[in-house]
Amino acid sequence: MSFETTLSQEWEALVLKFGSEKVLPGERKQIYIDVASMYDYTKLTIPVEVIRGNEPGPTLFVSAAIHGDEINGVEIAKRLLKRVDLARVRGTLIVVPVVNVFGFNNKSRYLPDRRDLNRSFPGSVAGSMASRLAAVFMKEIVSKCTHGIDLHTGAIHRSNLPQIRACLDDAETEVLARCFGVPVVLHSKLRDGSLREAARKKRVKVLLFEGGEALRFEEDVIRIGVRGCLSVMRKIGMLPASEKIPKGGPKKVYVPKQSYWARATHGGSFRAIKKLGDRVKDGERLGVITDLFGCDPYVVRAEEGGIIIGLSRIPLVNKGDAMFHIATFKNSMRVKMAIDEFDDEVLL
Repeated sequence: MSFETTLSQEWEALVLKFGSEKVLPGERKQIYIDVASMYDYTKLTIPVEVIRGNEPGPTLFVSAAIHGDEINGVEIAKRLLKRVDLARVRGTLIVVPVVNVFGFNNKSRYLPDRRDLNRSFPGSVAGSMASRLAAVFMKEIVSKCTHGIDLHTGAIHRSNLPQIRACLDDAETEVLARCFGVPVVLHSKLRDGSLREAARKKRVKVLLFEGGEALRFEEDVIRIGVRGCLSVMRKIGMLPASEKIPKGGPKKVYVPKQSYWARATHGGSFRAIKKLGDRVKDGERLGVITDLFGCDPYVVRAEEGGIIIGLSRIPLVNKGDAMFHIATFKNSMRVKMAIDEFDDEVLL
């Protein structure tokens, strides 16, 4: 008996359990995993769709709305589930359109106790609601996986250029980050309590996709997210390689040297001069802050040249408020050209 035959037989016998539900190879199921009950006895559950291929392969989770108001990822997850490509999946795809259901239903980033779920991992079954939800997600989803993609947007009143954040110290994670297909990839250190940090301890390779702003569906961000998820699935062997090869070879990916926030130099009303994705030079004007009469202007300038990868959408600022997130590169002109080309391609 060949190794391939043995592997196939082992795969066919492998049953995955999610709560009380079982999913066999070749099956596709929607499951609701119990987490807790609210004070009105409404059940809090995590919605999950599991797609298992007929052949062995990696197990990938795609999760959205860990922050309940970051809903671009919810639409990315829904569109991913509608792809006909998934009929050819090898291994197992686990899609969680909404992790923080309470926050999603209340259009809020947080859980009822105002805790941030992405600072509550790996969680505890004896802890707060956030901690319990984190523990269930780790046990029922992450522990079963080899890879993960966690979908995010900017926080409320902030918008992010589509980007991947990942721990690039890990060689495989860096390869996956680069193949997602966005021009900007940030080396993001792992933070205590984050999903990425908890997943790393279980040797699960996780990418974090950031794009757009909270409480919005943004078509360009959604398309980028779906395409990126499919690209990662092809890279790890869950889907056949794409027949479409971009002219000129693979797209160039740029990793910034560092990034910083340009902050308000004075309180007042703010008028932006630069926008998301713009290239700025050292000392260049980013915007102007004025008083209620439009007088006493204070100019906000870039401390160092780079690309604007995030910004505040609210025009009312206090001194010290974060306004523009700027990433610095060896050659920001090339990065700007890559972003412009990428934007044109997404709109086609």
